[in-house]
Amino acid sequence: MFNKILIANRGEIACRVIKTARKMGIATVAVYSEADAGALHVDLADEAVCIGPAASKESYLVMDKIIAACKQTGAEAVHPGYGFLSENAEFSRRLEAEGIKFIGPKHYSVAKMGDKIESKKLAIEAKVNTIPGYNDPIETPEEAVEIAKGIGYPVMIKASAGGGGKGLRVAFNDKEAHEGFSSCRNEAKNAFGDDRVFIEKYVLEPRHIEIQVLGDSHGNYVYLNERDCSIQRRHQKVIEEAPSPFVDPEMRKAMGEQAVALARAVNYESAGTVEFVVSGATKEFYFLEMNTRLQVEHPVTELITGLDLVEQMIRVAYGEKLTITQADVGINGWSMECRINAEDPFRGFLPSTGRLVKFQPPAEVDGQVRVDTGVYEGGEISMYYDSMIAKLITHGANRDQAIERMREALNAFVIRGISSNIPFQAALLQHPRFVSGNFNTGFIAEEYPQGFDATMVPHDDPMLFVTVAAALHRRHEGRDAGISGQMPGHERVVGEDFMVIRGEERTPVTVVSIEGGYQVGVGGERFVVNLDWRFGETLVNGSVNGKAVTMQFERNGLKYNLKHNGTEARLVVMNRHWAELQALMPVKLPPDMSKFLLSPMPGLLREVAVKVGQEVKAGEKLAVIEAMKMENVLKADQDGKVAKIVAEAGASLSVDEVIIEFE
Repeated sequence: MFNKILIANRGEIACRVIKTARKMGIATVAVYSEADAGALHVDLADEAVCIGPAASKESYLVMDKIIAACKQTGAEAVHPGYGFLSENAEFSRRLEAEGIKFIGPKHYSVAKMGDKIESKKLAIEAKVNTIPGYNDPIETPEEAVEIAKGIGYPVMIKASAGGGGKGLRVAFNDKEAHEGFSSCRNEAKNAFGDDRVFIEKYVLEPRHIEIQVLGDSHGNYVYLNERDCSIQRRHQKVIEEAPSPFVDPEMRKAMGEQAVALARAVNYESAGTVEFVVSGATKEFYFLEMNTRLQVEHPVTELITGLDLVEQMIRVAYGEKLTITQADVGINGWSMECRINAEDPFRGFLPSTGRLVKFQPPAEVDGQVRVDTGVYEGGEISMYYDSMIAKLITHGANRDQAIERMREALNAFVIRGISSNIPFQAALLQHPRFVSGNFNTGFIAEEYPQGFDATMVPHDDPMLFVTVAAALHRRHEGRDAGISGQMPGHERVVGEDFMVIRGEERTPVTVVSIEGGYQVGVGGERFVVNLDWRFGETLVNGSVNGKAVTMQFERNGLKYNLKHNGTEARLVVMNRHWAELQALMPVKLPPDMSKFLLSPMPGLLREVAVKVGQEVKAGEKLAVIEAMKMENVLKADQDGKVAKIVAEAGASLSVDEVIIEFE
């Protein structure tokens, strides 16, 4: 076996590979950019080599520097993780020429399947079902519009070298096809150095089902069942699960055999994934692409098969035969993965960067809860790289149990200092359509057309927030009343009657201290609330009437912010006399910011699309900001006239920094 391998990646996947290598007794080498000097993968590896500045194109994407690091440290093989150079055929070829093993497929397989246009042609030859479309590169937006009209809307405009939702747009008309083509080319050129774009038919009510395959250098192939990755936002996966609630055994066998046929056609050696788009109405499936690398969502396959896919990749790269046959592959229970991203679901999922003031993932439980991450409390989320900060994976005997464990784990996952999509993930886990398994890739757009607001997510027990907030407030009142140095005869007395205010709802409660907790009275009902909580903690564990509950909690004076199962409740708790007076107070209106275009995220201002004095219409492009490898187009909310350009193209912007001022 290899003595030492280098991981040509960063973050969560680098840490993931290091864990398996350590289990196998293999020494590891990390590479890192200047921005990642304090990163977790650097600390975990046995050795680490700095390979350049923060920008990927000057560090993680520079083959010469990675090859030099291999020679410097004596690494015999390179695991590329996902992203960066993982699907770069030239990288694989150069390593092979240097006598360094690439822990992945051979360069010719990467070249054939990494190119979406060529891979589709090969899929047709291998008798794999494919989507109708135009498979040659397109040169101009006008040509893209004509081709799209010929195929028939809706269409998917895709970068040939794209991946991870980058370089991909769906167009429903000529205008969207024209704009989508230009955006795809720009994103693809910046992210992959390849601006070729093609177009294919968009399948309505589609499900995204992918088959995990394994092949070795001895001609052995297996498929490891499917993953359902249909819960997506803007073509980026949000929740993945295995198996799929949609796929039956006959369909699984047909898709698996086609995936293996494609892998065999290109002499594929390693772990790879064949992605299919499946019609929710007819169950017809079409080849989408093949990812010639380890997938982000590989843990769900590991948990239902009992296989370590990273270990399999390493063993195949060393030349070993697969130790399993297709007959050995089973399905043990159900697994689910939530991608925890550094993004703000309350601001249109814009990137969120900065210091992780708190990072407390739920406790890992073997076979039930797993956390894969590359960050730590006190670390920094950079604007230079991908927004994913952790993967939360659960496993259960069936789908319902996997969902329930994921809900509990999300409730216990504390992140502060930056925004995360945890509230959104928790809300999805509660949604009846998700629970039923009846969804497709349009689920999020259909169910959240106006964006996401956790305060509007229905909760099956709204009184839970009232009773816990009342008990927490009584706990704070009791501490305040116990302060020393109070004037005799004028000590603070804690009452029993309070008002819990949530929006327009005002709920009178009584709170009485009892052994081990509090008795909260609401109307004619009585709730016994026990709290396993200390002052200053964000996580509240306890029970209400004997039922266990885990909530996240923040307090600012009389304001209590509680989060549970995707619902965020913002409450005010005060004594009833104060509540009567508070109801008479005037409401302070927020300032009018409609005459300013503010940066909704930290990032690089790529383009200002208007000039001083220009009349703009609602929906017109104003500026483009790049953050976390994605282009974000800012458009006008209303008609207006540009009075001043405050920030010029090339500027680094912070959140809410003024870009344009209007008359």
